[in-house]
Amino acid sequence: MMLLLFFLGLAALVAGAQVLVRGASKLALSLGISPLVVGLTVVAFGTSAPELAVSLRSSFAGQVDIALGNVVGSNIFNVLFILGVSALITPLVVAPQLIRQEVPIMVGASLLLLALALDGRIGRLDGVLLFGLLLAYTVFLVRQSRRESRATQEGYGEELGANVTSDWDRHWSVQLLLIAGGLALLVVGAGWLVDAAVSFARILGLSEMVIGLTIVAIGTSLPEVATSLVATLRGERDIAVGNVIGSNTFNLLGVLGLSGLLAPAGLPVSAAVIVFDLPVMIAVALACLPIFFSGHLIARWEGALFLAYYVAYAAYLLLAAQQHAATAVYGSVMLGFALPLTAVTLSVVAWREWRARQGSP
Repeated sequence: MMLLLFFLGLAALVAGAQVLVRGASKLALSLGISPLVVGLTVVAFGTSAPELAVSLRSSFAGQVDIALGNVVGSNIFNVLFILGVSALITPLVVAPQLIRQEVPIMVGASLLLLALALDGRIGRLDGVLLFGLLLAYTVFLVRQSRRESRATQEGYGEELGANVTSDWDRHWSVQLLLIAGGLALLVVGAGWLVDAAVSFARILGLSEMVIGLTIVAIGTSLPEVATSLVATLRGERDIAVGNVIGSNTFNLLGVLGLSGLLAPAGLPVSAAVIVFDLPVMIAVALACLPIFFSGHLIARWEGALFLAYYVAYAAYLLLAAQQHAATAVYGSVMLGFALPLTAVTLSVVAWREWRARQGSP
């Protein structure tokens, strides 16, 4: 029964992603809003609904480690795995707005979370601050899209128009129904899949934090996986990248904001999360800046680098779950050598790219 539930959930996720991307893309043309902004708001927030539902349910059920681990693990998975796999399929073009605005906002939200977590808890006041910032961010995006609607429609409308083969969903009401139906399938599918995955994980005797960082995080991120992969295959690469960045920002500000606000005793943050998992999440967010800047695209080798780092992170979690003697050494090597070396390498690549542009006529 659990295997059946798992595969039914996966099928619902794929179908929901296809319906959602079509509805969101057509709505972008109808309203004169760029696919990038739609990906950062409607699609990103919608595909983060499973994270919100799981974190809120876990908070009220007293499974606070799952609530926090779900968000931290999802943000790491979104960048390293989803963008890694998508870039391996085809290099992803990165809009300048992501580099100058959206990624810095995601980095800032990640640093803010670490600062709020240093006292060992995400409390109600922290939740109010995070959720208030999400509301301000959403209003800012909507106003920005209205100011730029004419220019962005010219820039992105041609690309979307090439992928439209029929006009049965031309009316905005049909487009909204497609978005709502796609989101419903995503939420239901993710719920089925996570329920099955958590049952498997508990049989294996894993802790709640490890479950949250791995099984639950991956399960609730499957809507982002399906949506970004479908968008990549359809050539709508702004939605593929914008969906990941927007989802991460929503997870930090919206999911943790509401969870911290509504959880009876707040969300306790363990020392292990503060020392390792949160720094890894911040390092992953920072890595987006030089990679996105170099050529304004995510090349295949950079996608492979992202994917390799996710495998390394998952290996650490497995070692920690088994309380292996090599866990501390492995973590020190990753934080003290591998991540800094990669950061320096990416910074040099981005700097050379910038110098080459400055020297070009």
